[in-house]
Amino acid sequence: MRTKSTRWIPTLILLLGAVYCLVPIIWVVMASTKSGQELFTTFTFAPGSGFLDNLAELSSYRDGVYWRWMLNSALYAGFGALLSAALSGVTGYALAKYRFRGRNALFSILLAGVLMPPITLAIPQYLLMAEAGLADSYWSVLLPSILSPYGIYLARIYAAAAIPDEVVEAARVDGAREFRLFRSVALPMMVPGLVTVFLFQFVAIWNNFLLPYIMLGDDSKFPVTVGLYSLLQQGANAPALYTLVITGALLSIVPLIALFLGLQRYWRIDLLSGAVKS
Repeated sequence: MRTKSTRWIPTLILLLGAVYCLVPIIWVVMASTKSGQELFTTFTFAPGSGFLDNLAELSSYRDGVYWRWMLNSALYAGFGALLSAALSGVTGYALAKYRFRGRNALFSILLAGVLMPPITLAIPQYLLMAEAGLADSYWSVLLPSILSPYGIYLARIYAAAAIPDEVVEAARVDGAREFRLFRSVALPMMVPGLVTVFLFQFVAIWNNFLLPYIMLGDDSKFPVTVGLYSLLQQGANAPALYTLVITGALLSIVPLIALFLGLQRYWRIDLLSGAVKS
């Protein structure tokens, strides 16, 4: 039985974890408000007076290339996550509700994809895209992002728990064809789970650096992660660019926060339903 003297330990661990996560964010917020001179001469967590100047300079840098990087990230993450959620939903439903030879072996292969380090897949994917003539194109980043083994795993688990076999059989008895059964019966039940898949995949693609870094050479097609990295490299010779990199990093997390807040109703339902079913 836990004694009173040790009850504070979990709270202390959670507080340390919260501090570990929040300190870098607070640093970015404070640093983005500083001018180039204040960045290296004032206290780390003291606010500065140059946020609006930094924002204006970032927006005007190379005719607004930063906002093009943000738009590219929205394109890669938005379409990639949407198509990935759709593919994961169909595949997860099929693996959960259909019995066919090799089903478990196929699922095991997909699970093995979760364990593969991204670097081992990025190089072969680049070679395939180069062979198909798609290297240094939007498709070279978008296509590999559509297939998500982890998303398929989540969709299968959710479909198995959320869609009763009796409902599927009743729909078949009533004459529903398989595609209509999935669209009209299964899909509405899977919406909370697919929203979670969409959210996870959106964040993964938005934060992805390695794949677009390998695939793309034209900086007008860069996502914001690779664009800020290229800006940081230029900052080694021009320290004034550091404030632009920090301000750009702060702005780049705003869409993710907005997405989490906008979709929290769905993924909270998903977590609660999973807890009840488990």
